[in-house]
Amino acid sequence: MFSLNEGNRYVVCLNGVDLRKGLDGLCGLIRYLSLSPTNGDVYVFLNKSRTTMKLLHWERGGFVIYYKRLESGRISHKIFIKEGHGFRSFRWDELVLLIEGISPKIKRRKRYNLS
Repeated sequence: MFSLNEGNRYVVCLNGVDLRKGLDGLCGLIRYLSLSPTNGDVYVFLNKSRTTMKLLHWERGGFVIYYKRLESGRISHKIFIKEGHGFRSFRWDELVLLIEGISPKIKRRKRYNLS
């Protein structure tokens, strides 16, 4: 069951990751940066071409991996703003926009009326 909500803390990896890695490989990346994969945070990983996303989350009893692959387009490049290695925290609403393929920084034109 999808149990993520705004009560969770979300952190995104600042670099593209080879998403052929499974649970142990992603946990290894987290531990390499001195974080704990079992602390309840939701870790978000994207591949280098930003077409695939994995979320790793520890729930009571074990790990859960959520996986999304876009059929067309790419996830916003704004996620990779900082240089270097590590993770960056972000909010629930930013994650929802990211999963839906909407960049929160882009201003949209208003629709015009036909009347």
